[in-house]
Amino acid sequence: MSAYSPTDMARQLASGLLSFPVTHFRPDLSFDEAAYRENIGRLGGFGAAGLFAAGGTGEFFSLTPAEVEQVVRAAVEEAPDGVPVIAPVGYGTAMAVEMARAAERAGAAGVLLFPPYLTEADQAGLAAHVRAVCAATRLGVVLYSRANAVFADTTVAELAEQCPNLVGFKDGVGNVEKMTRLYARLGDRLTYVGGLPTAETFALPLLELGVTTYSSAMFNFVPEFALRFYQAVRDRDRAAVYRYLEEFVLPYCDIRNRRAGYAVSIVKAGMRVVGRPAGPVRPPLVDLDDAELSALRDLVERVTDLR
Repeated sequence: MSAYSPTDMARQLASGLLSFPVTHFRPDLSFDEAAYRENIGRLGGFGAAGLFAAGGTGEFFSLTPAEVEQVVRAAVEEAPDGVPVIAPVGYGTAMAVEMARAAERAGAAGVLLFPPYLTEADQAGLAAHVRAVCAATRLGVVLYSRANAVFADTTVAELAEQCPNLVGFKDGVGNVEKMTRLYARLGDRLTYVGGLPTAETFALPLLELGVTTYSSAMFNFVPEFALRFYQAVRDRDRAAVYRYLEEFVLPYCDIRNRRAGYAVSIVKAGMRVVGRPAGPVRPPLVDLDDAELSALRDLVERVTDLR
């Protein structure tokens, strides 16, 4: 059983920067557990407030349920004390329920509920999906609102009342009015997490809407910079935030935007650039080409000079 109550888990996530570790693969695309474990220990040493194992940046969509459980268990065993590991659950409701139970077996501190696979659904159906997952586990649940599962504030409020272990809301939409309505309705009942691609881009404006933290993919390969950026956001140091955006984050996004799926691929490319290769991405994603990798290398070499 997790050492974290749902409330404790949510409070811990809200206390600092969150990391989305990549999932390491060998050249044949099998899971490289030894390399993954080493990287989890390394990332944990930088003081992340929580780790989202096998999440979006960890290529959740390409992993089998058995692999997800294996990845989560490895992360739990390697993460330092005080760093909760959040496991992914998703796809259809029945599979999401099974994955929530597997996360509990693996020792995760909570779960991140991804949208149902492919199917578009009414708010009533989405609410039933969330209730089923919350009922299947004692772990705290963070709801990921994005893509085909964008939750209305009224739906989230009903779920928060019905499901005591629903303790977090991750925003993957970036709609200011929706976040304003949600925070006005629920206030501090939930922990709010930024979940847009390259969340640093949106971190400062979303802070004013109650989104106190976000999951940083670039934490994988430039953790010192990611933490420095997060601190500038929390200090509301606009000059520093916009300097970091101009010099690194926005040029990074320009490379990321060249192809669909590069939000994940560029992170593994970053790992390669800093001498910590994590293997290729699995299909249907593709890796960066040599020119893009070179451009990323130039950016990473400059980031150490940003203060």
